[in-house]
Amino acid sequence: MLNRSFWKNRKVFLTGHTGFKGSWLSLWLDALGAKVTGYAFDPPTQPNLFEQAGVAGTLRSIRGDIRDLQPLKTALAECRPDVIIHMAAQSVVKRGYEDPVETYSSNVMGTVHLFEAVRQLKQRCVVVNVTSDKCYVNREWVWGYRENEPMGGRDPYSNSKGCAELVTTAYQESFFPPTLFEQHGVALASARAGNAIGGGDWTSDQLIPDLMRAFLAGQPCLIRNPSAFRPWQFVLEPLRGYLMLAERLAADPSRFASGWNFGPVDDDAKPVSWIAEKLVSSWGGQAAWTQDSATHPREAHALKLDAAKAKTGMGWRPVLPLSQALDWIVEWYRAFHSGDDLRRLTQTQIARYEALLQN
Repeated sequence: MLNRSFWKNRKVFLTGHTGFKGSWLSLWLDALGAKVTGYAFDPPTQPNLFEQAGVAGTLRSIRGDIRDLQPLKTALAECRPDVIIHMAAQSVVKRGYEDPVETYSSNVMGTVHLFEAVRQLKQRCVVVNVTSDKCYVNREWVWGYRENEPMGGRDPYSNSKGCAELVTTAYQESFFPPTLFEQHGVALASARAGNAIGGGDWTSDQLIPDLMRAFLAGQPCLIRNPSAFRPWQFVLEPLRGYLMLAERLAADPSRFASGWNFGPVDDDAKPVSWIAEKLVSSWGGQAAWTQDSATHPREAHALKLDAAKAKTGMGWRPVLPLSQALDWIVEWYRAFHSGDDLRRLTQTQIARYEALLQN
């Protein structure tokens, strides 16, 4: 379960707060009563959830580059955070092919700079480094990857996330060993999640945003790889995992300072075509999709996570079935199309999700 009282007035430093997941987490932390400082570039897309849901009004928002150490150190020193959640990253596989230097510099050196700023801060705090399910060496297995599988990746994005995990291990063993927590005061762990989906995602070259843009425009959606399997989950599922991990790290750093997977149940690892068909049916009207015949860079065909460690170790489990999550997504984009209050709807879905946790 999520401990709401833990977050009341808790000082949180959140990198990547202007992104899709960062915006959802910012609104949730606000609802939990946390005092959040966000650190990121301007929103990465236009339109974007950060502006559509008025996220800036819920926190202290700093525009900054995690690859620039001195301003990052200054922001951390001003915040004096109890919890740091690191989500700032270049997050698109295709963009990794187009600009590998930016991908590696953001995802690897950005992580190094954050950890170095934390090391120099010399303050007791919890750090959750969010990477990706793509951090693992992908052998195209039909079963889920576990936390002790080797890090890797065949494309720049996936590889950069594997590198970020290796950086986490190096800083943990060199500077923040869990057994010496009382000396250094930093509880560091990494979180790996599958494809987080939800309303307000406008990222290019991603399935749900591509489908929603096409439906809104009354055009069929071109899909690159309809047979690919992915671990789909509503955005609040992994975000709850990050929050629960932070709570556990604060209580018992020696036990929880490691890598953690947050993935859906096996039945919710579905092919792209299944997602597309469900959304076409739910949207109705002229909604449609077709396979893109153009040549595209290689992407993994099969990818699943084994989240048994999170289920047994901290009591985390998915609570929102994928089919219901897709209905919530359609609800959100229909509200956007109708000009409704998107901040209110996003907050309503957070409250609705929290109600599921009581069952």
